[in-house]
Amino acid sequence: MPAALNFTENDYRAITYSRALAADAVQKVGNGHPGTAMALAPVAYLLFQKHIRHNPASPHWLGRDRFILSCGHSSLTLYIQLFLSGYGVEMTDLQNFRTWGALTPGHPEFGHTAGVETTTGPLGQGVANGVGMAMAARYTHGLLEPETPLTQGLFDHRVYVLCSDGDLQEGVSAEASSLAGTQELSNLIVIYDDNRISIEGDTHVAFTEDVSARYRAYGWDVYEVDQLADGNVDLTALNVAIESAKASTSAPSLIRLKTVIAWPAPAARGTAKSHGSALGAEEVAATKVELGLNPDESFAMPADVLEHARGVKSRGGELQALWQQDFEKWSAAHPERAHLLSRILSHKVPDLDPPAFPAGKDLSTRKASGDVIQYLASVMPEIWGGSADLADSNNTTIEGSHSFLPSTSQMKNAHPYGRVIHFGIREHAMGAILNGIALHGITRSFAGTFLVFSDYMRGSVRLSALMNLPVTYVWSHDSIGLGEDGPTHQPVEHAAALRAIPN
Repeated sequence: MPAALNFTENDYRAITYSRALAADAVQKVGNGHPGTAMALAPVAYLLFQKHIRHNPASPHWLGRDRFILSCGHSSLTLYIQLFLSGYGVEMTDLQNFRTWGALTPGHPEFGHTAGVETTTGPLGQGVANGVGMAMAARYTHGLLEPETPLTQGLFDHRVYVLCSDGDLQEGVSAEASSLAGTQELSNLIVIYDDNRISIEGDTHVAFTEDVSARYRAYGWDVYEVDQLADGNVDLTALNVAIESAKASTSAPSLIRLKTVIAWPAPAARGTAKSHGSALGAEEVAATKVELGLNPDESFAMPADVLEHARGVKSRGGELQALWQQDFEKWSAAHPERAHLLSRILSHKVPDLDPPAFPAGKDLSTRKASGDVIQYLASVMPEIWGGSADLADSNNTTIEGSHSFLPSTSQMKNAHPYGRVIHFGIREHAMGAILNGIALHGITRSFAGTFLVFSDYMRGSVRLSALMNLPVTYVWSHDSIGLGEDGPTHQPVEHAAALRAIPN
C-alpha cells in the first residue's frame, strides 16, 4: 500500500501562504505568471517535503534526487519551495522577484540560484533534460557499482519533472519522451499540470489529443489524478500516484494532474489572464479572503510555519549522513572506482597522448574525429555518446562497446550500461538530453549529426551555451562544396549562425 499523505496543520498552512506569496510577488513587480504557481503550490510542497531526497544545506550532494521545473515561466513554483526548504532564497528575494540581480529571475537559471538544476526557458527543454539526467544516472550506476542491482545503489536517484500543457505541445518533449520509453527509464517521474489554459485561452483551440494514450504508446506508465469538487488539488490521490510511480521498475511515469489555474482566486481562477498577468490588488485581496488570510497583509509567512517547513533541512542532513556512511564503505571496497570518481569530480583528465594528424595526410575530419573519440574513450570511461542515427557516417560509435539499452531489449549488443547511445532521428531531443547528462554532473557525453541538421538542435545548443555545459557536438559531412546534394547539405550560413551564440 502507498504511504499515507500524513500532512499536519502546518503543512496545509504552508501551502496556503505559498499561494498568497505567488500572488504577492507578481503583484509587487507588476508582471509574471501567478496562476500556475498558485495552483501548483501544494504539488511542489508535497514533492519537496515528502518525496524528493535532498539536503538544502548541500545542494550538490551526489545522492540527491533531481527536480526540474520544465514550465520555467512559473518560476515562483520553485522559488517558494527553495525559500520554505532553506536553500538561501529568503523573503526579500521573493519581494525582489523579476528584478535586476535578484536570486529570483523570471525563469530559473542554472548556476545563479542554489537548488536550480537547469535553465528552463523554452518549453519542453526541461522534460528532455530530465530524460538525459535519468539516462546519466543509469550509466553512472554501471560505471561505479555495476554489481549492485539498479535502484539499490549509492548513485541511483529519481528525476522529478513538473511540466505544463505547453511543454507537451513542444516537439522536443515528444522526441525525448519517445526515447525515454524505449530506454525504460523507471527513475523518471513527470507530473503534467493539465489545466487546459495557455496565453491564448483554452488549449483545446490547438491541443486536443489524448496525452495519456500518447504516453502509454511511448511505453510509459500513466496515472490520472482529477481535482477535487471545489477545484483544489487532490493531494491524497496525487500522493498515491507518486508512490506508485516510485515503485515502478520498468517504465518512466507520467502523472496527469488536473488543476485549476490560479485556484482559489474568485474571478481569475481558470482564466487565461491569470497565466501571464498580475491579478490586480483587488483580486489578490479577495484571494487571501478565500484562503482565510488577512487581505491587508503582503508577503506573510508565520515563523512557526516557516520553521516547520525548514525541518526538511534536518531530514535532508540525516539522509546525507547515512548516504555518506555507505559511500565511505563503497570507497574502501572499491578504491579504483573511488579514485575515478574523485578525478571526475575534480575536473581532471588522465595524462593524454591523443593521435596526431600531420598536414598533407589524406584524412577526412570526421575520420580524425572518430580516431580521437576512440582514444579518449579508451582512457576515460566516463565518456559516452552516440549519434542521431548517423554513426556509420560520422564515426561516433565507441568501438567494442555495447549499445545503451535496457536489459529487456532484444537489440543486438544491448546492455543497460552500454556506452553507445542511439538517439534515433531526434536532433533537438539529442541536444537537450546531452544537456541533462552534463547537468547530472559525473559523465561526459558527445553526439553527432550532419552540420545542416544542427538547425534542429539550435534551441538546446543555445541553452548549453548559456549554462556553459561541457558537451561535445560532432557536426560532420556538410560542405559548401557538396553541389550534388544541393541546399540540403550546403551549410552556407551555419558556421556563422552557430558562432553568433555566445559561448
